[in-house]
Amino acid sequence: MELLPQATIDGLLIGGIYITIAIGFSLAYGVMHIIDFAVGEWIMLGAFLGYYLNLWTVVDPFILLPAIFLVFALIGFLVQPLVYRVISGKKGNPVLMGLVFTFGLALMFRGLALTGFGFYSHSIPSAISQDSFSLEMGSVFITIPYVRLAGLLYALAITLVLHFVLKKTDFGRAVRALSQHREASGLMGINAKRISSYVYGIYVGLSAMTGVIIGSIFTINAQMGGEYTILAFFIVVLAGMGYLAGVPWAAFLLGLVQSFFLIYLNPSYTLMAVFGILFTILLISPKGLFGRGV
Repeated sequence: MELLPQATIDGLLIGGIYITIAIGFSLAYGVMHIIDFAVGEWIMLGAFLGYYLNLWTVVDPFILLPAIFLVFALIGFLVQPLVYRVISGKKGNPVLMGLVFTFGLALMFRGLALTGFGFYSHSIPSAISQDSFSLEMGSVFITIPYVRLAGLLYALAITLVLHFVLKKTDFGRAVRALSQHREASGLMGINAKRISSYVYGIYVGLSAMTGVIIGSIFTINAQMGGEYTILAFFIVVLAGMGYLAGVPWAAFLLGLVQSFFLIYLNPSYTLMAVFGILFTILLISPKGLFGRGV
């Protein structure tokens, strides 16, 4: 039981990282109804841009986050018309066509990354990477790395900003209308193509920033994308497809499960436990934890 507080804190800190992986993915699905299998590659590309900018400028990666967001938001904005053209075609299933197209994007990005960056792993050094602080709870000491705490605070800040934008701004109301009924929102004067481009740009920008944070905590390589695509998909399905408010809870649940398995049980069974939880919840509630997903 002495390890329980540390396991809980570690799970919440890991969950913070998972929020940033999945929240943009969930937003894009809610508006465009696209399962983007390139989410892990957007994270990977953002991580490498952060790595090289840090290498060339010696600027702390957390200071680089706004620049990373702007660069990839623009890329996402320019790529989205291609995605929109694929999913809005008259032939075929739009969801399936979007999945196939983004899977192709993921393979292309991974191949280019392997050619350009090689097979080696890297890390993005930050001024707070090696520092931590301890809390004393009776006879138990809890260690909290600053860089993971920064990742959690970033995740919470992004969640609050998205909540404010979606609830309190005209753009957010247009996004919510578009996610609820595309045809009706069009009749009300909402430009679906333009809003979708903005949302996809925001999603790609958030994913790229997440890559920088991951690189500050773990290591990055050209083949890392697949792992984070699986995690993003798991969290979004568990939260409820398109239900943005459920993402933090699903992410924290996944983080706690992973932390407890790492400390108390066999770490090699973590993935099996995660998918066991997913299947169980979907059998009980096919629309996710809160029954609000699509």
